Amino acid sequence: MKLHDLRPAKGSKKQRKRVGRGDSSGSGKTAGRGTKGQKSRSGGNIPPHFEGGQLPLVRRLPRMRGFTNIFKTQFATVNLDRLNERFDKGDEVTPSALTEVGLIKSPNELVKVLGRGELKKPLTIKAHGFSASARAKIEAVGGSVEELALPAHWPKRGRRPRPR
Repeated sequence: MKLHDLRPAKGSKKQRKRVGRGDSSGSGKTAGRGTKGQKSRSGGNIPPHFEGGQLPLVRRLPRMRGFTNIFKTQFATVNLDRLNERFDKGDEVTPSALTEVGLIKSPNELVKVLGRGELKKPLTIKAHGFSASARAKIEAVGGSVEELALPAHWPKRGRRPRPR
């Protein structure tokens, strides 16, 4: 086999259809556009949402109000009653420990401890946020609270430049 013998596989290359090149070509005269009407003319196209003059779907539906805050800080929440079941007296509760026992999905998540239920044993809890009731209940049973800092790349509260 030589370089000049190389050919594409049979049927892999297909010639484009040249429309409007005479009746014998199979698509002459109207060139596959049908007869007359807006779509048969050059430049005659309508937007995909146009419904022939009927009130379009986008105008029939009610308007959605408000907005989505793209800078919202999302926390994985953990309640005190769930910590009772999974940790022993004096344990250190960190995001990685919470991941191991299956309370949160990833150790990289921001964790907030909420105050539902009662804590029955003293624990050292390290998280990114605590509700006031959770903080009070943890300290009431002799546990300690340590607030972890948000990652450096995390957006701070306050006015931010608009995304472009």
